[in-house]
Amino acid sequence: MDDQLNALTTIFTEVYYWITVVFMFLIHVGFCLYEVGASRRKNMMHTLMKNTMVIPLVTVTFYYFGWWIYFAWPNGPGFIGGILGAPHATSWNPLMGPSLNDEGGWSHINGVLWAAFLLFSWTAASIVSGAVIERIRSGAFWLLAVVIGSFMWIIGAAWGWHPDGWMVQVLGYHDAYASGVIHATAGGFALGILCVLGPRIGKFAKDGTPRNIAPHNPWLVTVGLFLIYTGLWGFYMASNTPIIDVGEMAGMDGSFFTTTNIYLTPTTTSAITFNFLMSLSGGLMSGYLVSKGDAFWTYSSGLAGIIAASAGNDLYHPVQAMLVAAVAVPVVYYMHRWVERTFKIDDAIGAVAVHGYAGFLGVVIAGFMLWGYPASMFYDSMITPWGQFSGAVIMFWVLGFMPAYVISRILNRVGLLRIPERVEIAGLDLSEFHGRYLDGVAIAAAEEEEARIRGLL
Repeated sequence: MDDQLNALTTIFTEVYYWITVVFMFLIHVGFCLYEVGASRRKNMMHTLMKNTMVIPLVTVTFYYFGWWIYFAWPNGPGFIGGILGAPHATSWNPLMGPSLNDEGGWSHINGVLWAAFLLFSWTAASIVSGAVIERIRSGAFWLLAVVIGSFMWIIGAAWGWHPDGWMVQVLGYHDAYASGVIHATAGGFALGILCVLGPRIGKFAKDGTPRNIAPHNPWLVTVGLFLIYTGLWGFYMASNTPIIDVGEMAGMDGSFFTTTNIYLTPTTTSAITFNFLMSLSGGLMSGYLVSKGDAFWTYSSGLAGIIAASAGNDLYHPVQAMLVAAVAVPVVYYMHRWVERTFKIDDAIGAVAVHGYAGFLGVVIAGFMLWGYPASMFYDSMITPWGQFSGAVIMFWVLGFMPAYVISRILNRVGLLRIPERVEIAGLDLSEFHGRYLDGVAIAAAEEEEARIRGLL
């Protein structure tokens, strides 16, 4: 490295992103607990293993091509240029492994930055996982998880999160903490699957009234959601660069070291701390009121509030963040109920609403709240309502709903999407772990026989 200051900055950045990965791991832990708690007892192990296997499948595929997409595809579908070179992100490059070849600090930060984005990928896949529990084939879900986790969301990130993304340059798109890039995209993707997958048996009465399929363990749901809140701190941290010389980047006289957002625009961790907690609070209070104290929707509304405010939480005043969350939650809540009743969409944990609708709405609201602010310090593009609305449509419908719907239709046509009705009724755990259940019955019978021999019964 050139000097001690650069060395310290690079090493601090390396440790910073490593810590964010640890925090974000809790998001996946939270989703596992949440989904297992929300499922019925007959489907617990299937639900757990379905989500657990997201980790290796998305990790390996993101290593081979997901990371490269982010750096190579910011120009979009031919609007402002072609595919860029990204040698540090290609799987065969020494920098994608142990290396001391500095190359601008990439030997230190490549792995931890890759891991931070990888945990975003797990999050996207886990959002989808919760919506489709108790009726999807594991293989079908894993294929769809790879599509959303290692391909679709990272395309959105390249277009709308990369400092040079075409959506940032052309549309003035601003989405600091991924309301659209991750949440709207994953929510739209989940909706596309659900439109083909259909509801769980018994979810709707003959007159179309939805029935409540209660979670078998509300405590797991509660703990899972609180762990997701905790992990989102890491999510927010990883969406920032901890310290960088903005003065040098902007061509200023002298140095100006500060934290930046994902667009390398100056911000502070102080600002996002205010806004994160205020948006969480606004969501929780609004959710409690609109759901009349329903625990599930109160906790989920806290998450929805954060997501709705995330697009502009680098620029909002804390009171604005709270109000955005509080206003978005009732819209999300009633939108979920209307879609469920009208189109018979069975979203098991409200993922489409909490992530998809909240993310879409958050991006659009930011267009009005931040109208006229620069989208990035590198371009003259300004944040506008029409630019944000266009971006929300691209994320939710183009990158989310459409590919999921098409792939699901293909899988459904060849009989690989949904489990058979008899399996769904009996339970996925009994079907997939039949031998273990028979062993359990045999062991119980043997214990009873032994107790009778010993005169204990």
